[in-house]
Amino acid sequence: MASQRFKMAAQASSLPVSLAGKYKGSFAYNTITDRLPLILTKVIDTLHRHKNEFFEEFGEKGLEAEKHAIACLSKLRNELQTDKPLTTLKDNVPDTTLWNQYLEYHKNLSNEPPSWFQSPWLYTECYMYRRIHEALVLSPPISDYDVFKEEKEHAFFDSQQAIIILSTYLQELLKSIQNLDEKSLKEELFTLIQVSLWGNKCDLSISGGADNSQKANPLNSVEELKSFILVDHIEKVWSLLLNKKRKNAQTTRLDIILDNAGFELIADLVLADFLLSSELANEIHFHGKSIPWYVSDTTKRDMNWVIKQMQSANHKWMSRCGVSWEGYMKKGIWIYHDHMFWTLPHEFSAMAQVAPDLYTELQKSDLIIFKGDLNYRKLIGDRKWEFTVPFHQALNNFHPAPLCSFRTLKCDIQVGLKPGQGEQLTNTEPEWMIIGKYGIIQFDAPS
Repeated sequence: MASQRFKMAAQASSLPVSLAGKYKGSFAYNTITDRLPLILTKVIDTLHRHKNEFFEEFGEKGLEAEKHAIACLSKLRNELQTDKPLTTLKDNVPDTTLWNQYLEYHKNLSNEPPSWFQSPWLYTECYMYRRIHEALVLSPPISDYDVFKEEKEHAFFDSQQAIIILSTYLQELLKSIQNLDEKSLKEELFTLIQVSLWGNKCDLSISGGADNSQKANPLNSVEELKSFILVDHIEKVWSLLLNKKRKNAQTTRLDIILDNAGFELIADLVLADFLLSSELANEIHFHGKSIPWYVSDTTKRDMNWVIKQMQSANHKWMSRCGVSWEGYMKKGIWIYHDHMFWTLPHEFSAMAQVAPDLYTELQKSDLIIFKGDLNYRKLIGDRKWEFTVPFHQALNNFHPAPLCSFRTLKCDIQVGLKPGQGEQLTNTEPEWMIIGKYGIIQFDAPS
């Protein structure tokens, strides 16, 4: 069954090798050695700190559940640190079978059980977050507890000043949006795309859960950060949306594959509001995670919580944004989806086989925006690509609709660079791929 499900094995021989922890000194190796155990330790600490809350709500059963979840997570941390083989999932939720089939597929690929350092980093890192979820699922009555909720909420509150500035900018802009000529419309779109791009710096899985909020004025830095955009296809995005608008298309549908909650989510919602209000799009679909993921990734609960926080804020423009956004949701012109495929370990090139319903849904889009590093890793398979390989080629036949990646570089993969560009950066700044200083706005359209 597994070999039928994962047809990508047939293509694998012609693709570069996957990034993995077995390459000592690599970013994958350092992540598995240092960052992932730190995240697990913080999760264990979070559960421990909330045991009184679990007792108040559920009595002795709450305390037993907390102990059981911590035992599962401590075992997981030990397995990771000693490079034990990955094991099948024991819970029974909708994606369990797919995860266990994927494990079987990897066993068949190398004739030995996958392990933390030997197997592809993309797989093992996703597997860790899925095992965190399993520890909670197997510990009722605290199964629904989001172990990353506190960090996401702190990131939102710590970015308050930047959120006020951005929501004020949007509301002032909306007053005159119908009178903007094409040149001004383009300038405003470019500004808000760049704010959305640089908002991707606020990633708690990279900082190990440490404060990584947006404190500076996000609009002030747009101009000075332009030179750090290594691939800039922003004109292609503008042309696509403008052509649709000029043709008075009945529906221009935009899909945003979300990344982090907190400030980045606000930047994405502000961009979405602008696109809707300027009639560059008239239907926006947001795709988030169905379970807590990579510390700060957006779930439906996070989306609803952020909109409610904006609505009830003691600031008129923040509040106005929240009211508008809830209205868009109620009217069905903003739609939230949380397909389980986004929390599977697969590269997106496998989507058509593994989740044909999602692939079909994305084919309805006029433009898909993929936010952040994990989405980029899944777009191009998290492999040791040459810097100059075309983005279209690295997508490995994943072409549901025109798509664009907004990403600040926080792991060591990048394609679509000019000859010599990557090497020059490596010479002048050896860690350019992992420090979040550089960004891309990288576009591809099906041929």
